[in-house]
Amino acid sequence: MKTPSDEELMLAVGGGDLNAFDQIVLRHQKSAWNIACRFLGDRTLAEDVSQEAFLRILDAAERYRPTAKFRTYLYGVVTHLCLDHARKKQPAYVEDLSAVSGLSPSPPDAAASQERDEAVRKALNTLPPNQRMAVVLRYYEGLSGREIAAAMEVSPKAVERLLARGRTALAVLLNDFLEK
Repeated sequence: MKTPSDEELMLAVGGGDLNAFDQIVLRHQKSAWNIACRFLGDRTLAEDVSQEAFLRILDAAERYRPTAKFRTYLYGVVTHLCLDHARKKQPAYVEDLSAVSGLSPSPPDAAASQERDEAVRKALNTLPPNQRMAVVLRYYEGLSGREIAAAMEVSPKAVERLLARGRTALAVLLNDFLEK
């Protein structure tokens, strides 16, 4: 039997199928948490944000229409929750999620990675929230410009500008680190 797509599952959720919702959560909870954690810098808060995102999706399931990939829809909900939080409190970016993913680099690699992660985290923390979210979605989640635009509810051109400004600012901020 063919595995149902995310969009098919969401339509089933809209019809009251909570087992379909469980499948959606199992497929996407790690991605939702990763985005929130990378943006907010707090594992517990990221868990809360990702759970809130799924609750909002469940609440809106009857109104869901598959006009885009479900992943884009989910990332939009997570993005809005993260940006709302950023307006209330300055978030702290983190990149080292290796403890969660179960990866164990060698001690020299771990030290170099930790130094890089700290430099990137500090640099990303200085970016405005919209630029930071665009960078996280593009370079850490691999979304296309159109997917980011849909998730952030901005034009693809605005995404290009956010990414360009973000890259420029990061290049300046990380210049000393990159020259080592």
